[in-house]
Amino acid sequence: MTDSIAIEARALDKWFGEGAARTQALQGVSMQARFGEMVLIVGPSGSGKTTLLSVISGILRPDGGSVSVDGVDLWAQPDDRLAEFRLNRIGFVFQDYHLFPRLTTAENVAIPLILKRRPWDDALAEAQRYLAVVGLENRAALPPVKLSGGEQQRVAIARAIVSQPDILVLDEPTASLDGDTGRTIIEFVKHQVLNERRCIITVTHDARIFEYADRILHMEDGKLKDIVPGGAR
Repeated sequence: MTDSIAIEARALDKWFGEGAARTQALQGVSMQARFGEMVLIVGPSGSGKTTLLSVISGILRPDGGSVSVDGVDLWAQPDDRLAEFRLNRIGFVFQDYHLFPRLTTAENVAIPLILKRRPWDDALAEAQRYLAVVGLENRAALPPVKLSGGEQQRVAIARAIVSQPDILVLDEPTASLDGDTGRTIIEFVKHQVLNERRCIITVTHDARIFEYADRILHMEDGKLKDIVPGGAR
């Protein structure tokens, strides 16, 4: 990496709606996150957390401000280069997993590699290896409907990391899980996925996982109000 700073957002603004219904979801938000750390973004519903996550991961274009990912000005890239950058450098784990019900677990994990034009057999073999990493090698042939919520979350994580992205973004990774399963997931992410060449950004309402954060950023009304040290467990 050229710098320890993984993500730098500066003065981000984002608006939604029209006329009287127009609202500002992000109000001049600036933040940094470094390689080797897990950053949690917390705050009430509707405070702008998921919007910020989408903007810094190249999914949602801001109305103002800039985002730099490992020194690359994300939103200055043309659409094709942005899509390629996002595919190669950023992994996103959605709150509701977004697994394809007609595909097997292994096929779901292989999707990013297929998009990168890896041969089908090679992609499936790599997917199998990453399912083993998350402890699901014996679930490879099953469809998502046959998996528990915690298992589906681990499949989503395996899919996000199979192409070895530098930035891993998780949206409410424990929201639909019981306490023990949620802690198991976040412990896995903290101790098996995070490394000195990777940065993890997580949006959460779950106070039970705050202790695993290196830093906690608090959002309210579209602004980052304060920065709380994490427990770094």
